[in-house]
Amino acid sequence: MKRSTCVFAALVCLLTIAKFTLASETINPAQESKNEETLWNLERAYWRYVQDNDLSAYSNLWHKDFLGWPSVNAAPVHKDHITDWITAQTSKGLVFKTGEFKPAAIHVTGDVAMVCYWITFKWLDKDGSGTAHTLRITHA
Repeated sequence: MKRSTCVFAALVCLLTIAKFTLASETINPAQESKNEETLWNLERAYWRYVQDNDLSAYSNLWHKDFLGWPSVNAAPVHKDHITDWITAQTSKGLVFKTGEFKPAAIHVTGDVAMVCYWITFKWLDKDGSGTAHTLRITHA
């Protein structure tokens, strides 16, 4: 067997052992609850940063290699365009106002988490008028 094949086989074996070891670990319920609280706090911060028009803090929530497809975009975007949906409204003089935040579900697997919730918000004009919108959100 070639040396590179042996090294590869050894790596696969080690990764398999690590996978089963990590999968068999028990999760402390208190730590799981703390992790969930942290995730919900990050989601609430997401909307607070939009409401405060804090584009820097909002952008810092996103991974440098982000790729996503916001519902308001015609095509997927990278991190450098993640605030476009906000500036498209604020450039018209509208102000974002967060309404109800209603958690639906959360699931953590290893170092990957999925959160699902409803958010209600308005884009307010100079008179403070705006239509309420409720969206279902899924974030990873």
